[in-house]
Amino acid sequence: MMKGILEIEGMEFFAYHGCFEAEQVVGNKFTVYACLHYDCSLSAKSDSIDDALSYQTAYEIIAGEMTKRSHLLEHLGRRILDALYEAFPQLEYAKIKISKMNPPLGGQIKCTSVTLEK
Repeated sequence: MMKGILEIEGMEFFAYHGCFEAEQVVGNKFTVYACLHYDCSLSAKSDSIDDALSYQTAYEIIAGEMTKRSHLLEHLGRRILDALYEAFPQLEYAKIKISKMNPPLGGQIKCTSVTLEK
């Protein structure tokens, strides 16, 4: 088996996740990082996108889940992980980090983040 690690860094989204009503109405900027470990034996040999863990498809899955509102980043992260595992049977381990930029906490804060692994 040949192990591959696909990382997608710096994905930016504007979305409406949060527990406060204002977050659900005004929205906020989010960044997402994905690290996906997978068996790339077949794609490394075949040179075919059909055998690969496509970063385009992974991005589309993440972008799609970002459009669905959640109160908690943990809930959003679980949805993303579940969708990735459903789409990619060769996926062995995944880590997702979701950051909410400038969260409304009453002070100067760059971001808050939640990281989930499965």
